[in-house]
Amino acid sequence: MKKKFVLGFLFLLPIVIYMFFATGVNNFGKLPVLVNGVEELGGFVDLEGNPVQLKDRITILGFFGNDPLQTKALTYNLAHKIYKKNHEFSEFQFVILLPENTRNQAKILTNKIGEIAPTTSWKFAFGSTEAIQSVFDSLKSGYTLDGGMTSSYVFIIDKELNLRGRNDDEDVADGLVYGYNSADIGDINNRMSDDVKVVLAEYRRALKKYNKREI
Repeated sequence: MKKKFVLGFLFLLPIVIYMFFATGVNNFGKLPVLVNGVEELGGFVDLEGNPVQLKDRITILGFFGNDPLQTKALTYNLAHKIYKKNHEFSEFQFVILLPENTRNQAKILTNKIGEIAPTTSWKFAFGSTEAIQSVFDSLKSGYTLDGGMTSSYVFIIDKELNLRGRNDDEDVADGLVYGYNSADIGDINNRMSDDVKVVLAEYRRALKKYNKREI
């Protein structure tokens, strides 16, 4: 019996340690701020003509260009892997910036996303190409928009208009991860999914503390 107990203990110990540290990351970690003061979306409106803003929202921000139906695979990847799991968090949103002439394509994509999850927190926001470029430049990510105003990278923006990411990633030369490649399922499933969890957990903790103080 002692041998069985010892063997069982040795088998379970690594699992318990792993679960402890994994829980610790999600419950107590904070995703680093890489850039302060991302540009607010002044002048951008959604399909209904309502203004769209980043302030006071946790936002996944994307740039899918002049022909978003050509990048629909990026939309579906994000909708299935990230949006579907997190859209019920009240202050969470997806915002995809598009030029004004893409409204009909955006309507088609909205209907497709609606087959995956309710689209109440998914916004296609429309503005001039100059405004889109200005917002993208404010991310200071080192990435670029292509000639069609498209990037496969999406970004986590917090309620205070800060760009969140990683500053110690072992798979990147300088450790800095400004955005997540929506064309790479591995990047979405692993790096991005984990980082979104960390940011949402951070704000859930802050909300709980605030509610306790109110009581």
